[in-house]
Amino acid sequence: MSHDSYQSPFCTRYASREMQYLFSEEHKFRTWRRLWIALARAEQAEGLPITDEQIAELEAHRDDINYEDAQRREKECRHDVMSHVYAYGLQCPHARGIIHLGATSCYVGDNTDVLVMRDALELVRKKLLNVMDKLAAFAEEYKALPCLAYTHLQPAQLTTVGKRACLWLNELRMDYEELEHRIGTLALLGSKGTTGTQASFLELFDGDGAKALAVERRIAEHFGFERVVPVSGQTYSRKVDYNVLSTLSGIAQSAMKFANDVRILANFKEMEEPFEEHQIGSSAMPYKRNPMRCERICALARYVMADVLNPAFTAGTQWFERTLDDSANKRIAVAEAFLGTDAILNILLNVCGGLVVYPKVIRARVMAELPFMATENILMDAVKRGGDRQALHEKLRVYARQAARAVKEEGLPNPMLDLVCADPDFGADRAALEAVLEPSHYVGRAPAQVEEFLAADIRPLLDAHRDALGMTAKLSV
Repeated sequence: MSHDSYQSPFCTRYASREMQYLFSEEHKFRTWRRLWIALARAEQAEGLPITDEQIAELEAHRDDINYEDAQRREKECRHDVMSHVYAYGLQCPHARGIIHLGATSCYVGDNTDVLVMRDALELVRKKLLNVMDKLAAFAEEYKALPCLAYTHLQPAQLTTVGKRACLWLNELRMDYEELEHRIGTLALLGSKGTTGTQASFLELFDGDGAKALAVERRIAEHFGFERVVPVSGQTYSRKVDYNVLSTLSGIAQSAMKFANDVRILANFKEMEEPFEEHQIGSSAMPYKRNPMRCERICALARYVMADVLNPAFTAGTQWFERTLDDSANKRIAVAEAFLGTDAILNILLNVCGGLVVYPKVIRARVMAELPFMATENILMDAVKRGGDRQALHEKLRVYARQAARAVKEEGLPNPMLDLVCADPDFGADRAALEAVLEPSHYVGRAPAQVEEFLAADIRPLLDAHRDALGMTAKLSV
């Protein structure tokens, strides 16, 4: 690895080799050649004088790209597509005259972009399913473990650790549905020509529009697409890129929510991400266990979410049938959004597969707050024994303020139960009050909600993709 020039951290630290390959030049230029071969086959099938020998020659050199020839030619002609047409022609002298026949640059450029995005979306889908599988197992395991729930980041009623995991899981489920929609509606550009009118193909087929349409249909079918873009200028609408990156942004948003929650829970010492035996948390403080994985998720998620602005501006500045000021931006923005999302999912796989829970800490924090939350139950029990509801309510309000002051200002344990026990109007002994303070009585339907959600929404989805599950992720740093 070179150390004297900039290298993207996506390649050296974060994104998987599999995702990096999808956006590599090797994959791009091999796809260009597949598209040229598909075009030649479709044109031959519709009657153009293209021979089997010419197509065989193209097939023979589909993957052995002569980069030096292409690079030398591009320095002369300043056109990447034509330089590769030229280089391919050097390898295929008999087929040289029919390479790229009737096509414009966007035939290979845009169709390749769609094919790459489809493959990349499918890789994202696979990793997302694996993250969901790990979170589902976690939710099932801890479905009944009571913990503090928060509104405004202040203790509210109780929930369970598993129910909170279902909140994370449900957002990923929503992302999955959006991902499925995006994959299912992705369309190939097809063979539209210079301004989208297919005029060049009409010329090739002597005005026979049916043949021009048939060529496009054959190309789409060859690459596994049921449809092509219905109308276009030279390019597919750049709103496609915006929609795809918005889907990736949704995944980043869900991941950031999860990671921030885990970071806060690590501060509470209730839960934390995996921490390896020889991992160093701080160069200065040996005791530190910083949540570096979740911090990295948040950092990368911020990047992906901000990156959506790029295709938004690109889509809004396409003049008439196309302008080229999208090109440099597009090749960076789309690739890095996928690389960033891939990196996020890799870390999620690692974290969700090794979340650490501390039930005793969770219970201690619950019991410190539960006397406040149990005041309604205490009140009802006292009223059943003949107490005055309004008078007892006022006393509980006063005791709650006293208890809060003791906890916050004096650092004492919560004295709420002691204050109630000492008041004869409540007529309750310590044992009776402690029986009221069983955390499982305050979680509502949380355990049942976990079971219902997993059974109705998650397990059928995971079962349908069981062959894609079982992924793990080791992080570079």
